[in-house]
Amino acid sequence: MSTIGPKIKSQFESLSEELKQEILSRDVTLNSLTDLIKVLEKIVDEGENQ
Repeated sequence: MSTIGPKIKSQFESLSEELKQEILSRDVTLNSLTDLIKVLEKIVDEGENQ
């Protein structure tokens, strides 16, 4: 189960529903903007390698 910290909640909520669901499915903990960026970069990298 993913955890979204209060400091990053508003940035997370600004994402598309599809992207939020993808992030939540990855069982990650997001406490900072850096954490969010790392997960988004990983999603992009995986998309490019398909």
